[in-house]
Amino acid sequence: MTSKPYAIETMTRADLDRAIGWAAAEGWNPGRRDADNFHAADPDGFFVGKLDGEPIASISAVKYGASFGFIGLYIVKPDYRGRGLGIKIWHVAMDYLKGRNIGLDGVLDQQDNYTKSGFDFAYSNIRYEGAGDDAAPGDAAGLAQIDALPVEQVIDYDRAFFPDDRTRFTRHWIAQPDATALGLLNDQTLTGYGVIRPCLSGWKIGPLFADTPDAAHTLFRTLKSRVKPGEPFYLDVPETNREAVALAEGANMQPVFQTARMYTQHQPDLPL
Repeated sequence: MTSKPYAIETMTRADLDRAIGWAAAEGWNPGRRDADNFHAADPDGFFVGKLDGEPIASISAVKYGASFGFIGLYIVKPDYRGRGLGIKIWHVAMDYLKGRNIGLDGVLDQQDNYTKSGFDFAYSNIRYEGAGDDAAPGDAAGLAQIDALPVEQVIDYDRAFFPDDRTRFTRHWIAQPDATALGLLNDQTLTGYGVIRPCLSGWKIGPLFADTPDAAHTLFRTLKSRVKPGEPFYLDVPETNREAVALAEGANMQPVFQTARMYTQHQPDLPL
């Protein structure tokens, strides 16, 4: 332990930008606009630990609706690990989300520690990496830019895939600069939507939600056509979703990273 003053505070936007930089140094490859989007969801849900005034730890604890919260961005700078500083900011985040079902995506070697904190394993997420090519997306009836659709239509569709309301987040996510957001319509009914956004390295597709595998393939092909030949892009899928795994592997994407989705109270009943 250290005798220096250790204070935990709500992050400023500058603090959050710094923490995103730490995440990049950890190899997490955040999106270029991720700070803006997640801060909009819950500006009070980000905490920084400062040792003698120096920022050395971060965590996010974002509230969604009235019943759900999600932990992320849990980082202690390497020189300060092993001193008990991380667990202190962890407890602040957990207290902030007290009473809610809390989710996280944990790296596999920390899964036992999260279990000790009351989290139960639900399923694995797999990150797949691919490379852009010259393949044309092909013609697809019903594709539309998201900004041409009523935003309420997208929010209503998204609601089925998340444990609680995330309207503020979704409004920002689908409108973020430099990204491409597409919807797929069948007789004016939304049957899927997806977003591809620039990251520090390459691009990430997410979300990719669709009623059928064919609809998912249509959105996927069109979104990845944004990626230049040879440029990397990524797609995270639940390991339990066989159609999503087949989509990624059918596009010659390779698994490069895996996390454990865990919850404190129960696994939400979602169409994985």
